[in-house]
Amino acid sequence: MPLHLSDLLARPDLGLSASYDVPPRLLARTIEAATVSDLPAPGKWLQGGELLMTIGLLLPEEPAACRAYVRDVAEGGAACLALGLGQGLPYQEAPEPLVTAAEEAGLPLLTVPDEVPFIAVTKAVFDARAEEQRALLQRAFATQRRLTAAATGGGLRPMLAEWTAATGVGAAVFDPLGRLLSAGEPAHRTPLAQAQDLIERVAARGLRGSASSTAAGQQLEVQPLGARRLRGLLLLTGRPDDAARSVVPGLVSLLSLELERRHLRDEPERRRRSALLSELLADEDPAAERARDILRSVGLTAERVRGVVVAAGGGTGGRTASAAPDAGAGADAGAGAADGAAQEMAADLALAMPGGLVRVVDGAPGAVIEAVVGEDLDIRDVLARFAPRCPAGIGPATAPEAVRVSLRQATGLLAVSRSSGEPAEARQSQASRLLLDLGDRRTLHGYADTVLGPLDLADNGEELIATLTAWLETGGAWDATSRRLGVHRHTVRNRLDKAMDLTGRRLDDPDDRFDLWLATRIRRGGASATGADGRPAAPPPGR
Repeated sequence: MPLHLSDLLARPDLGLSASYDVPPRLLARTIEAATVSDLPAPGKWLQGGELLMTIGLLLPEEPAACRAYVRDVAEGGAACLALGLGQGLPYQEAPEPLVTAAEEAGLPLLTVPDEVPFIAVTKAVFDARAEEQRALLQRAFATQRRLTAAATGGGLRPMLAEWTAATGVGAAVFDPLGRLLSAGEPAHRTPLAQAQDLIERVAARGLRGSASSTAAGQQLEVQPLGARRLRGLLLLTGRPDDAARSVVPGLVSLLSLELERRHLRDEPERRRRSALLSELLADEDPAAERARDILRSVGLTAERVRGVVVAAGGGTGGRTASAAPDAGAGADAGAGAADGAAQEMAADLALAMPGGLVRVVDGAPGAVIEAVVGEDLDIRDVLARFAPRCPAGIGPATAPEAVRVSLRQATGLLAVSRSSGEPAEARQSQASRLLLDLGDRRTLHGYADTVLGPLDLADNGEELIATLTAWLETGGAWDATSRRLGVHRHTVRNRLDKAMDLTGRRLDDPDDRFDLWLATRIRRGGASATGADGRPAAPPPGR
């Protein structure tokens, strides 16, 4: 326990006395150290929390000078001022000007009797502080032993439960996508809404740092988990004391080991899904029902899918760079390291892609990762998080039985991606771009005004047009649109319903969707082939 001023006053061997009726809040002050000084202005030599002792050799007697002295001590951070009394010393009792000045400044003033040397008070303070540190270490060791014992039993839940029981601080573990894996107590299973932003920020940085904030008076802290790559995130809800704080690195290490163990345990399932993808792609002309059965067996029920290809050796290899092979180890070691990096990246992508149909294949100049994803998945967001700066091709959406063609087109786009520095997406039709490039400007803008004019006249017309544009550019994907705009998908749907009411158009009508897409593209810059966010514009959905 910390040493409080009241603890020193309660020790009969020291015989300390308060010179005035000190309020309880001042008696609760923590004493960090004890020091002696007879300087007329000792404040600049203090660090804060000291019991400052003096015999008053140079203590001023005038009230104004006494107030200045006390103010200097208080501003220096001293927790208390103690005046030594005794025969042969300047004072046998605390002078009234000093008592008055200390009471006015809210600085406790004690007296030390003649028979008690200052060194006795100093030793008492430092002995108490040493005992406090010993108790802190003992608590930290006990907590670490409990965590280690829980870790031997396996699983995240026992470790988190032991941590919360020992420290009173809530703890929960999330995967790299922010999905809850385990929590210490039911009360902590659902984190505060404010914690989501903190989790996403740390996840975006990988293993490179933690973050903390305060929400509703509660401290939130997020720590990354994993050895060489991000495997999860630890959320602490509460303020750890010094003993608990010293155990946080041990908790992070034990949780990281458990997540690495889980990663290795899941390897057979990743291989099974890789084999399923190879089976799907092995047949040049698979039956539609067979292809859908394979996708359904892994939970991928989208009506249309697309192929994605990533050059694993084209970037940093994921969130954290793998250690480079020793130059003297030879080509085999380098190839093994590159293949290991590709497998790790493929595991990250499989985690983020519903269905997890991902495989690593040999390619030139290095290994490439092939994946099949649902049409609605915001694949660019997944690539930005788990394969940053890696060349990637995104094939067009097709029926499951034709995904082989989509993957072939995605592979052909790797060279384009290497040149542009961002994922390249296949286009099913370039007719609309040709129209925008060759059409008369005035005619095109007149056409756009005709289509979008009713929205221009609405009170929130800009908002409706922006929502419509985002929905069309994401191919009618509700979740991707809501993420791009930062609003709920119900908000997106309500805005689009209002836009359709105003324009008299229907989103389920291919011709209406084409007209709306073309009008928004004209408004966005005519012949430009990029979208509002700097990405290549999507083709008109439904055409």
